[in-house]
Amino acid sequence: MDTAPSLRNTQWRKSSYSGNTGGDCVEVAPACPTGAVPVRDSKNPSGPVVAVGVDAWQAFVHGLR
Repeated sequence: MDTAPSLRNTQWRKSSYSGNTGGDCVEVAPACPTGAVPVRDSKNPSGPVVAVGVDAWQAFVHGLR
């Protein structure tokens, strides 16, 4: 059985476009060693984390620009 690596000491970051008003923001952990990009809701940091493949994340970010 595979287990997910612990994200306890992970350095999360929000987009520089996110305000400080507690709006709808996501946080990512770009230095995750699993080859995926963990994404979580900034309003619920102890909540669930979605792991997105690096290529899919890059395509998503590229689509936003």
